[in-house]
Amino acid sequence: MTQGFDYHAPASLAEAVVILGQLNGQGRVIAGGTDLLLKMKAGQLAPQAIVNIKHLPELREFNFNSHLTLGALTTLEEIRRSPVVREHYPALAAAAASMASVQIRNLATVGGNLCNAAPSADLAPILLALDAVARLAGPDGERRVPLADFFTGPGRTVLAASELLVAVDLPAPAGRAVYLKRSPRRHMDIAVVGVGLAVTLHNGQCTSARVALGAVAPMPVRARMAEQRLEGRALTAEVIESAAQAAAEEARPIDDVRGSAWYRRKMVAVLTRRGLTQLSAVDF
Repeated sequence: MTQGFDYHAPASLAEAVVILGQLNGQGRVIAGGTDLLLKMKAGQLAPQAIVNIKHLPELREFNFNSHLTLGALTTLEEIRRSPVVREHYPALAAAAASMASVQIRNLATVGGNLCNAAPSADLAPILLALDAVARLAGPDGERRVPLADFFTGPGRTVLAASELLVAVDLPAPAGRAVYLKRSPRRHMDIAVVGVGLAVTLHNGQCTSARVALGAVAPMPVRARMAEQRLEGRALTAEVIESAAQAAAEEARPIDDVRGSAWYRRKMVAVLTRRGLTQLSAVDF
């Protein structure tokens, strides 16, 4: 049975920051609640207070003007259905579409998916591959943190107790990107392995590469050795294979009921190889 808790519904971002500061880490933020409510009902979390940020207008920005801004309250379904995202960031739309059900996607938010900091979060690998930057608001104003530096461990981020994720900014679309995942079921399942890839090609050479991995380390991570094996080279089968093996070596998976560490590492290589082969195709 869920124990009692205080409830706060701030009317502005500034008020929310003040409340979070006063709670000093003893409260939990709620927007869609698709993760928090389940954990509370299961007795895994018992916060002293809930701070409802669902109606804060400052967190609802969702626009494209040479670059994409996703407010923290943007839902997964809004991403999936957005014509702008589907045109300019199709890999991001595909990642959102691969998650949960339409009912859950209409509730689950960008902020919740990232701030929950689950190693298997589906949005994280593709956003890492697209060089996303997190905008955080606190008592001292706003600061920007590259998403590659946002996660610090399972369920942990750089967010201070009095800070909120306001939005995620993506640079102007460039090159090609793809998100691939392996999960036991086609729908309604989290990734056993997730791989986000983005490359920029010029005159047949890879000038920029991003390889991001999910569900195979304590947090979503960039596979930087794999990226180095791609940049400055043509995406031949040999180069792709070298990068795929490097990504597998950089993974730090665990054994659990959903998959062994051995299997996860093998699937990192498979998905990286498959994705890079797709991105290297002339008619991509």
